Amino acid sequence: MSTDLTSWSTSPLPMIFAVCGACIAFMMLIMCLFMYSRQRKSAYIYMAAAFSFIMTHEGLNIHSAWIGIVDFSPEPIVLRIIRLFSFVLLNMSVVMLYRKIKTMHYWLPLLTAALLLLPLILPSFLSFTIDPVWQSVYFDVILLCALYVAFTKGVPRIGQPVKYAVGLAAYALWFALQAVQTYTGIVSIPLQGFALALPVLFYTLVFFILFRRIVELMQSIYRSAITDGLTGLYNRRHFMKYLDHYTAQALKISAIFCDIDNFKKLNDTQGHARADEVLKQVAAIMEEELDGIGITGRYGGEELVALVVDRKIKPSQVAENIRARVAAETIVTISVGYSVLRQGVQGDELMNQADKAMYHSKTTGKNKVTDYRSLEELLNEPKEAAVQ
Repeated sequence: MSTDLTSWSTSPLPMIFAVCGACIAFMMLIMCLFMYSRQRKSAYIYMAAAFSFIMTHEGLNIHSAWIGIVDFSPEPIVLRIIRLFSFVLLNMSVVMLYRKIKTMHYWLPLLTAALLLLPLILPSFLSFTIDPVWQSVYFDVILLCALYVAFTKGVPRIGQPVKYAVGLAAYALWFALQAVQTYTGIVSIPLQGFALALPVLFYTLVFFILFRRIVELMQSIYRSAITDGLTGLYNRRHFMKYLDHYTAQALKISAIFCDIDNFKKLNDTQGHARADEVLKQVAAIMEEELDGIGITGRYGGEELVALVVDRKIKPSQVAENIRARVAAETIVTISVGYSVLRQGVQGDELMNQADKAMYHSKTTGKNKVTDYRSLEELLNEPKEAAVQ
């Protein structure tokens, strides 16, 4: 594109940027409506409304570009109202993706709408005509306030502050160039073309902010469905899915069953908060010991379980490491039992074997590790002696 253009009438840039802005707004609108149908989060409705207004604004810009009204002069008052209102809604919705906004803040869109409609309503009550320059100043002051609030209140409250700040900076630069052109008319044609791209850049960055936030929320929802909320270990249902998967393939795995000793007494004497803290400490130790060699889960209450899936690792050593670390690093001890998968044994049965071994540890002194096979041999000894 040549930079010596004297008129926008021969330039495709206004049409290109308006179409780009409309396409981004349409994609965001569909995405927000889809997410709202799944999660019913208010942020998606506010953002969908914002991009509906942006689509309207860009649609009018496309029409203007099509009929040849494409200079960088001040926008008509209706377009300014639509742009400003969508900007406030969009920034409010970005913050709502990460933070719960107080009820009083829900009045912000209504207040903004009232302030923006004032220049349309006020002339009918006045006996004189308002200078259009003062209308421009009025709207510019509102946009400056909106940018200030977005930078000072919005950026620190979201999980992607750098990306959001860059987008706001791009929008602020567009506003500065627009204001300079409005009041002085000295902005060059190439710089005007650059300015037209800045709102599209802002919308694009908001798109990536929304996309990443949706991914984060989906991951969080998925993780909450498969993990225990307190310890962060796999919940029983998901742990058993893994167990069934491994046993179906007849892999050489071992189950470890741990039960915190005297946990009820800890709850009664030191309170639930302290007991929960201890439970998380034990869970963290188990996660560290099983890192890279297996998985861990919360079976129920103070019962924590693990699967050793690395055939090179001895489950007896893992179980002993967990027991020793818990005794040394926390205020409690644990009783541990483990069992190695044998041919013909199903997942539920393997866990029952480890549970029986753990129960033997608990009833014979606590703070010890029992191998189910050794326990089985011990239980069979009296029968063999009686036969002899």
